[in-house]
Amino acid sequence: MNKMREPVLDKVVVNIGVGEAGERLLKAQKVLEMVTGQKPTVTHSKRTNRDFGIRKGQTIGCKTTLRGERAEAFLRKALWVKENRVSLYSFSEDGNFSFGIPDYTDFEGMKYDPDIGIFGMDVSVTLKRRGYRIARRQVKRRSIPARHRMTLTEAVSFLRQRFNLEVVE
Repeated sequence: MNKMREPVLDKVVVNIGVGEAGERLLKAQKVLEMVTGQKPTVTHSKRTNRDFGIRKGQTIGCKTTLRGERAEAFLRKALWVKENRVSLYSFSEDGNFSFGIPDYTDFEGMKYDPDIGIFGMDVSVTLKRRGYRIARRQVKRRSIPARHRMTLTEAVSFLRQRFNLEVVE
């Protein structure tokens, strides 16, 4: 098989949405750092929503982006929590997928801390092929041809082989 056609795990983004700044956000950051082993960044709201009491630019959550070996190791742990099962509707048509973890204590070795409380998180996984850099580079930027883009079936078969993932209909 051509090396440029092989699917590759690009990144894993772990997000905790708190909805407010303050002590809960600090606890969420602590949870993300415990689970991923990497310092999280703070996320801000893009627009005002009066129903939720959120203003534009307000701090509402935290996230961390994992790449390389850290991403693969974390994804194995997160899929273990989900018993290596992900629903088919969690996938996009270009092979990316997301799933939620209801509590950080579901991870192996994590114990409940009453000072922190219960925090769930969203895990978003991005798959790509080598050569996707041409869409993001500064000089001579080009679009990715349709024949080189990832498809849902290719992504599912890659995840079955690499992570022993079961995709549930």
